[in-house]
Amino acid sequence: MDLRKLQRVIVDALDDIKAQDIKVFNTTEQTELFDRVIIASGTSNRQTRSLASHVRDKVKEAGGQVISVEGEESGEWVLVDLGDAVVHIMQPAIRAYYRLEELWGAKPVNVRIGPAETAAPAPRKLTRTTRAKSDASPQTDSKPQVATSAKAAPRKAASTAGKPRAARPAPATKAAALPAAKKRATASKG
Repeated sequence: MDLRKLQRVIVDALDDIKAQDIKVFNTTEQTELFDRVIIASGTSNRQTRSLASHVRDKVKEAGGQVISVEGEESGEWVLVDLGDAVVHIMQPAIRAYYRLEELWGAKPVNVRIGPAETAAPAPRKLTRTTRAKSDASPQTDSKPQVATSAKAAPRKAASTAGKPRAARPAPATKAAALPAAKKRATASKG
């Protein structure tokens, strides 16, 4: 399998299962054993095992050869040997401790991670309605609009319609409430 195609299959498989911090390094000048080292992080033992299994399955589907998979028992660090590429899937603490990027990271390879970019949507044709909306001034009220059901709004209006608002007493502060309570207590005793 072509090295670029293998690299793409691996990165896409890692991205499918939400691997974190995927890095690809060119190691052709550092060793003759493999040409790429791909390092990724998984958040748990289960995810690292799942990532390794998914990479293995996707490479086989694409016609590649899987030499071996090591570390699936513990799931803290799973290594997938694909001949021309070696994939290290590690938990963040293990990755920080061993710092493989310092060992193999002399030549990083820029790869696109994530779904393929699609073409921009065609511009919308402006109609009278969209023109009127775009010409309207934006709302100046910073409060979000709260939607109410059609049934709730008339009831509220009917219950308050025609009634004057009652004056609400000002809330008493704790300091003002204490002397008043003491006066009532002494008046009831005497």
